[in-house]
Amino acid sequence: MNFEKLVPNIFYTDIADGLKIFVDCLGFEIGHSEIKSARPFCVLEKNGLRINLFQNAALAKEHNPEFRLVTANIEEVYKQVSTSHPEFLHPNLKEITLRPWGAKEFAIMDKQLGIIIQQW
Repeated sequence: MNFEKLVPNIFYTDIADGLKIFVDCLGFEIGHSEIKSARPFCVLEKNGLRINLFQNAALAKEHNPEFRLVTANIEEVYKQVSTSHPEFLHPNLKEITLRPWGAKEFAIMDKQLGIIIQQW
């Protein structure tokens, strides 16, 4: 059995919140957009990664995901995020920290999800 990608579905009460953290802060691009439809939805893409964003208040209340983005240059990512969008830095991991398991990490969050940026 072989898989090529894992594509998370993330639900927001207001899809604009998801666009702010993924497009404005992390530099994803909109690959497909139905943002102005009755059921707002879009596909975000960057470097072979893909995320589906949905506007659905009921599902947003039920789902608060957390996931990791792995990078080879955490200092570059941290500098960009902390300079452009410091409001997203997670209060419990707002600086690059060497974790006991050997990875360097920092975290960001918005109203809906947490993202740990990680470098092994």
